[in-house]
Amino acid sequence: MPNGETGRMLLVGGAGSSPLGIDIAVTLIAQAASRGLQTHIIARDADLAATRQACELADDVSVVDFLDTGAAVDWAAGQEKLGHRFDIVFSMREIAQATTAEIARALGVAGNPPEAIRLVNVKDACRQQLAAAGFRQPRVTLCHDGREARRALAGIGGPCVVKPRSKAGSEGVSLVTGPADLAAALERLPGGEPFLVEELVEGTEYSVEGLFRRGEPEILAITAKDKFPPPGFIERGHALPAALPRDEHLSITETVRNALLSTGLRFGIFHAELWLTPHGVVMGELHARQGGDFLHLLLSAAIPGLEMFGDVFDDALGRPPREEVYRPTRAAAIRYFAPPPGRLESLTGWEQATSHPAVLMAELKVAPGDEIVPYASSDDRVAAIAVSADTVGEATQLARELAESVQFTVGAEPG
Repeated sequence: MPNGETGRMLLVGGAGSSPLGIDIAVTLIAQAASRGLQTHIIARDADLAATRQACELADDVSVVDFLDTGAAVDWAAGQEKLGHRFDIVFSMREIAQATTAEIARALGVAGNPPEAIRLVNVKDACRQQLAAAGFRQPRVTLCHDGREARRALAGIGGPCVVKPRSKAGSEGVSLVTGPADLAAALERLPGGEPFLVEELVEGTEYSVEGLFRRGEPEILAITAKDKFPPPGFIERGHALPAALPRDEHLSITETVRNALLSTGLRFGIFHAELWLTPHGVVMGELHARQGGDFLHLLLSAAIPGLEMFGDVFDDALGRPPREEVYRPTRAAAIRYFAPPPGRLESLTGWEQATSHPAVLMAELKVAPGDEIVPYASSDDRVAAIAVSADTVGEATQLARELAESVQFTVGAEPG
C-alpha cells in the first residue's frame, strides 16, 4: 500500500479489560491512525463493554469470539468477500495470537506462522525446541498429577518451580524446595490441566523487549526485574535499560535473537525472558507480544520518539524502514505494591507520591474498606508507580522511594 493511502488493520481480541490493555490499545490505534490505517476491532461482547475508550477510537467494532479460531477466520474471510480487505492483522493479547496468525495466513498478509505461535504458547514444547537448537534450558517435566510431580521433583533433585503449562502473569507459579512444599504448590495450579515441574535456575532474571523488521529481531532494551519473595514469582518492579557490562549485554542480545529465529517467529512485537548465570544465558519463555506491566510505557520514556507498533505496521505494509536504530537515551522504572492481606483501613501518601514530576503513570486499584487478597498472580497487586529519569539507577531508586512513601494500613486478614 503506497504511503498516504488509507488501509485497514484488524485488531484481534480488542484491548482486554485491564487499564494496561486499554492503554496499549489506545497507543497502537493512535500509531495506526498516524499511518493512514483505520482500525477494526473484533472481540467478545463482554470485553468490548469493558473497553469503551479503545472502542471509541476504533473505526469499526464487531462482536466475534476470537477464541473460536475457525469462526474468526471465517468471519475475516467473509469480510474480504464483501470487499472489506484488511491490510494488517494484529493483536496485543497473548490469548489471541493463535487466531491472529491463522487469520493473517488465510488473508495472505504479514504475520507469524501459526505453528510458531503454537510452539511458544506451550512452555514445555518451547523448552524442547530451544534445547534441541542448542540453547541452555532448565530441565522440565510435564505432569498430570501429584504422583508424577513427586517423581519429577525427585529426578531433578533440587529446588523446582511448579507452574501451569500455558498461563501468564505468574498465575499458579510456585517455588518448591522439597516434597513438603509440593501439596501447596499443586493447590495454586488451575484445576484439571497438565502442569510443569521445572528446575529452578539460579541466576539474575531479565527480559528483552523488541520488534521484528523484515523478519529480523531488533532489540529495543534489556529490562532488569525485581520479584516479590517466594513462593510465587510475581514481579515487584522493572527497570530499563538494564545496567550491564558490554559483554553480558552482547551475550543476551545475540542469544535472544537466535532463540527467536529458531522458533520461527518473524513478525510483530516480542518479549523474551531469561536468566544470566555464571555459565551463560539460560533462555526462559518467549512471547509474540509486548511485555506486560506497562513496559511499553517505560520503553517510550527511555527511547524518545519510539513508535514500536507503528514500526510493525510500516513493516507489514512494505514501507521503507526508518534509517535510525533505536537506543535508550533515558531510563524508566516501575514499582508495584502488594501490602499484606486484610481489609484496607487507610491509605496515606498516594497523592504526594503520584504528583512527583517524574511520574509517568500511577495505578491504584483499592480504597479504604476494600479487602486485599493474598497475591497469587500479577492481577492481585493493588497499585503501581512508573517514573522516568536520566539513568536507570536514578529511576530505580526514585520508584522505590515513592512506593515506600505510600502507607497502607491493613486490618485483620479476610477469611
